[in-house]
Amino acid sequence: MPRHASYVPHGVIPAVLLPFFDDLSIDEASYRRHLADVAAVPGLSAVTVNAHASEVASCTFDEQRRVLEITDDEIGRRLPIINGIYAEGSLEAARLARMAHEHGASALLVFPPGPFVLGQRPEMVLAHFRRIADASDLPLIAFQYPRATQGYPLETLVALADAVPTLRAIKDWTPQVPLHERHVRTLQALPRPINVLSTNSAFLLSSLVLGCKGLLSGSGSVIADLQARLFRAVEGNDLAEARRLNDRIVPVAEAFYADPFVDMHNRMKEALVLLGKQPRAVVRPPLVKLPGYEIDRIRAALIAAGLLSAEGKRSAA
Repeated sequence: MPRHASYVPHGVIPAVLLPFFDDLSIDEASYRRHLADVAAVPGLSAVTVNAHASEVASCTFDEQRRVLEITDDEIGRRLPIINGIYAEGSLEAARLARMAHEHGASALLVFPPGPFVLGQRPEMVLAHFRRIADASDLPLIAFQYPRATQGYPLETLVALADAVPTLRAIKDWTPQVPLHERHVRTLQALPRPINVLSTNSAFLLSSLVLGCKGLLSGSGSVIADLQARLFRAVEGNDLAEARRLNDRIVPVAEAFYADPFVDMHNRMKEALVLLGKQPRAVVRPPLVKLPGYEIDRIRAALIAAGLLSAEGKRSAA
């Protein structure tokens, strides 16, 4: 049984990064420091591992298991752990779900399987999630991609909520604001509500004001404190404070999520180096080291956010 057996995905949930040595092996000591730093932020509900932020596509099954073991050992007594289920097929997804259940996860973040980029039928989606639910009774979070890629129609999400009782939330990456609002209004009003967790860093304040029950984002690996304070301000209807915090978040979000989008977590690693929180910003292929002008842009964003001084010193604010 997981340590946090009654956990329902909600609130502020950073997705952490995974440090590597220059030889591309996992730097476990730096990973532990990163976990401890993020988990020390007040107001978090959980931490996500083995997801996009930790370059899960470049990690083996055994490495994902080790990442979860380290996470459970380092912060599992303090915070629930959400483990990503990233697989091309449903059989491997179920295998990952069993592993996560056995090694300390309190919920699972289910990525759409690769073949769905070519299209999908509702019965495929239901079969995929049922196979995962049969492997583990942990709460499930459906990662809702943009509809132009592997996203699920709203009707499919509603059917999924009815067919799979362990589905408790979606991580909503829907970039169309009207559809995002429909997700919030429809899914959170079901007889068994499905929490909508925003991952829309491009319009995070607007997304939270619409009524999302939380946020799940890789940028929380760098700005979890700002995100937690923003979420509290919105919950407390303190719009002036929410706007002030959002003004600090915007330059960082614009730097992290610039084109090419695939470099978002690469940029977050560079930010942690600039902040003195990590020794290096190594990424696994096919990602490559960022050019100097990109790192300069990240430095400028951290300064604009009040996280770094012009002299390169980390701010306590």
